Amino acid sequence: MKVIIIDDESRARNVLRTLLQEECTGVLEILEASNLLDGVSLIKEESPEIVFLDVEMPQHSGLEILDFFKNKVINFQIIFTTAYSQYALEAFRISAIDYLMKPIDTDELQQALLKAKESLKDKNVANKLIQLEKAFQQLSLNKIALEIPKSIIFVSHEDILYFEADGVYTRVNMVNGKSELICKTLKHFTDQLKDKALFYKPHRSYLINLKFMNEVVKKDGLYVVMQNKKTIPVARDRKEAFLKMIQIIFQ
Repeated sequence: MKVIIIDDESRARNVLRTLLQEECTGVLEILEASNLLDGVSLIKEESPEIVFLDVEMPQHSGLEILDFFKNKVINFQIIFTTAYSQYALEAFRISAIDYLMKPIDTDELQQALLKAKESLKDKNVANKLIQLEKAFQQLSLNKIALEIPKSIIFVSHEDILYFEADGVYTRVNMVNGKSELICKTLKHFTDQLKDKALFYKPHRSYLINLKFMNEVVKKDGLYVVMQNKKTIPVARDRKEAFLKMIQIIFQ
């Protein structure tokens, strides 16, 4: 049986390769790729029976694999490897797609491999991937995905106080007092939340949750005091629009 491992972390690939070689029977050949594009090319060239696919990779998430096999039969089984939180794993369960939590447990690997072998004649892989994508879309309706090292956490919109630009990064400040530094620009989050009435950008460095404004102070310019006492300036060229928006929403 031919297996392909697609994971951007060399250590993760090495660990999985070792487990497959030492703990699993029937695996005759193991190939590797460090990103989805190379992995897709390898799949098309080598026709593996099973693909171990990391979810969280730069540039292209493992969840995007279906985009590269449109109008083509997927005749290999996929086992996702992931560090997702327990809540997000519901998406995999709903879609009946196999997954392994990192760090990978030997017994769970053997069980997943056995299940994948038994399902090799299953022609519904593409449909399962579509269901998985829909499940993640449903998950994200009222949540936002924050990519942190080794994981992606899902945070409810209503649990976010404000976003603050920090160079090419963004610090996400939450109601519970915690904050996460995310390797995304503030523009990324502004574009993602542009249709959410809860969020407003009063300044080029901030995107705030209007629900958690405690006070608007008309002194020394204009600024907002958030629930955690953080003062956030309102840009001079946005002052008029901001006050008009406040009047419409809150009065």
